[in-house]
Amino acid sequence: MRGHSRVDIADEFARAFHRVKKRRIQSDGVYLGRALKLLWPVVWLNAFFDRYTGGRHRPAFFDIDSTFPALNHVTQHQAIIKEELAAILRAKPSIPRYHDIDFLQFSISGRIDRDKDWKILMLYAMGERPAVNRSLCPETCALLDRIPDLFQAFFSILDAGKSIPPHTGPYRGYLRYHLGLKVPRRNPPSLRVKDQWYVWQEGKAILFDDTYCHEVVNKADEDRVVLVIDVLRPMPPVPRFVNRLIAQRPARYVYAKGVMRVSLLISTISRIVSRSP
Repeated sequence: MRGHSRVDIADEFARAFHRVKKRRIQSDGVYLGRALKLLWPVVWLNAFFDRYTGGRHRPAFFDIDSTFPALNHVTQHQAIIKEELAAILRAKPSIPRYHDIDFLQFSISGRIDRDKDWKILMLYAMGERPAVNRSLCPETCALLDRIPDLFQAFFSILDAGKSIPPHTGPYRGYLRYHLGLKVPRRNPPSLRVKDQWYVWQEGKAILFDDTYCHEVVNKADEDRVVLVIDVLRPMPPVPRFVNRLIAQRPARYVYAKGVMRVSLLISTISRIVSRSP
């Protein structure tokens, strides 16, 4: 990590976006259309999983030790993550906003507090491993690669004062882990999940069900950074088999290869248009 300068990191991002710009709009549009058609079964999958999750009575927050102890290895090695994160944050202007890489998130990322950003550095998405991003934090990615049933992982960078409106995650098949890496001491942001509140603490980790309605209230005057890790929800053998099958195939095709791919293209085009006279 020490070998990367701010200019090097910015250049790597610039080259990545330049490659995206070269993609053919027509072929990517067809790709997205096919991918979105696969979103509708999620409602039925959630209903199936709810036979085992507790349905409306499922917990909002989970004990990491008893639910997914493998995540403790990440918490215990956060010093490594923080060291790599420090260099990444020096190139923060080059990191995309959430709705740049997933246009479906515009309502929560780009609609309110438009003068502030919610930025995402994706490290793993349903089997996809963004090479440019991962090259910036190889030791962090090595920690992620040791997690069984990994579904998604990214750095979440929230500008000072940037709140996130109430929303729900779409898929009941995973649980979400947050590790506080940079948390303002004054007015630290708070997270509501269902009817429970949590105030982020630097160095502390939580595990929760993001398919419940949740939001972030942020009045801090400094940025907040957490490492987000989604893991497949522990369930009995039959739903676990179904969940793994979905994660390995349709989820990767629909989201990682479909929505995210086209979102980067849309974002690049919109920025080119906005700079045109």
